[in-house]
Amino acid sequence: MDEVRQKAASPAKTAADLDRFRLRDFVASLSGGDELEIRAAPTELADIAKILDGCPKAVLFKKAGPEGAELVGNLMGSRARLARAFGVAVDALLPEILQRLKKRPQLNVVSRSAAPVQQVVATGGDCDLTALPVHLQHGFDGAPYISSGIDYVVDPRTGLTNVGLRRLMLRGRLEAGIDLVAPSDLRAIYEAAVARGENLPVSFVVGAHPIDHVSGTLRLPGDELELLASLRGGALPVVKCVTNDIRVPADAEMVLEGYLDPRGHVESEGPYGEFLGYYGGVKRNPVFHVTAITRRRDALFQTTTIGGRSMGRTETAQLTALRTEVMIWRALETAVREPKAVYVTPSSGGMYNVRIALRQRVPGEARNAIAAAMASLSNVKHIFVVDPDIDIFSDDQMDWALATRFQADRDLVVQSGMRVTPLDPSLEGRLSGAKAGFDLTWPFQAGAAVEHAIPEAPRYPGKRYPSLEAALVDGPKYFEELMAALGSRDGREIVRALDQFRRAGKLDHDERGRYRLQG
Repeated sequence: MDEVRQKAASPAKTAADLDRFRLRDFVASLSGGDELEIRAAPTELADIAKILDGCPKAVLFKKAGPEGAELVGNLMGSRARLARAFGVAVDALLPEILQRLKKRPQLNVVSRSAAPVQQVVATGGDCDLTALPVHLQHGFDGAPYISSGIDYVVDPRTGLTNVGLRRLMLRGRLEAGIDLVAPSDLRAIYEAAVARGENLPVSFVVGAHPIDHVSGTLRLPGDELELLASLRGGALPVVKCVTNDIRVPADAEMVLEGYLDPRGHVESEGPYGEFLGYYGGVKRNPVFHVTAITRRRDALFQTTTIGGRSMGRTETAQLTALRTEVMIWRALETAVREPKAVYVTPSSGGMYNVRIALRQRVPGEARNAIAAAMASLSNVKHIFVVDPDIDIFSDDQMDWALATRFQADRDLVVQSGMRVTPLDPSLEGRLSGAKAGFDLTWPFQAGAAVEHAIPEAPRYPGKRYPSLEAALVDGPKYFEELMAALGSRDGREIVRALDQFRRAGKLDHDERGRYRLQG
């Protein structure tokens, strides 16, 4: 029976736990800093995309569209904001995620009467996707898209929940197109349902904490609802949907319940501005039919930035980069002994250009790292491996390493015929492509040479000595160490003293350029 209802408020005690990972509260935590722009004046939906395009900040629209809806966009468009969602510094983000993946997941089943995401429920013909503040994102897009949806599907074969990120192209009040062209778990689950001639129930969360979006990008064995719980680092409150048996986070802002019909890839979907910065053309895709829309009373709608010229500032690039780093790190753990850091440039779409820092313990580990990264994901295209003295987050240092530690006829690794991402326009229709590895490491055990050391400002390390001669008797020393040995804050008096040793035939240099006494 078609129904619209509004429930009584949940007890305050329950609300405190259910708001810990609420999207609205995370957005509010960004206020007063450099990460959030608040637009209080009315904003037409036609202007949303232009405001978000290339914006370095998250933007909260207080009055979007004629309904004056609250809408947030570009929330995950920076690594700093993703790190903040996990409560860590930027350089600790990947280690924190890897650590949380080891946690035992906990699910806390919440009743429908207590679930904030079901405070307001519309079913059947009372649903209306076109009543949501959905905007046109790119000039050639086929229609306005719901771009922030996190899809939840139960695989009938295993009983496990699959979680992913999928876009929805509005087709009317009760229908939307869904992109299922690329290989994915959801596509495999759907095509099995098509083979059985059955609808596939699916629910989309619209409005979720950044951690939930990170979880939706990962492809790891097991139940992905539990994966989400592990990444949150605490008990995940879940509630069963109203019109299907799928469990979703009870603290979400909104859920679109429905199903994919069994007709298969039959309806036109697209074009759409894709995450590589180019358009994807018109495709044949399944159709999503909405059966219920549930939400919080004060639900905050969410949109996600996808393509454009400012790739590094889009949410999909930042999320994809983080996902790629997790997958590559897990591959490196078995391929090399001491990986130090992994970074994927968001400007490459968050997957094509990978940087790896490692400490080589045996010859060939840099090449092993390249091979492992190539095989870990089809999306990975170019791998740059450096020694730990290079900051892989610095474009300047990576460019310097490429310029000074790389010889193309010795250090370039090219592998052809590899599985690739079809959206790469450089493939020109080919089904396989090439990957390249750049070994920017010093030859094994060659890094100790002074010619390989990076110049830095003097630090004056070492202990004090009663005289210059006593310091030299103790062993060879750099000029910096001699200044520290005598407590000199000038250095010129040491030049004069060394000159006296030289004139007396007592001074020499070792192979590293350190001063030492003759003989």
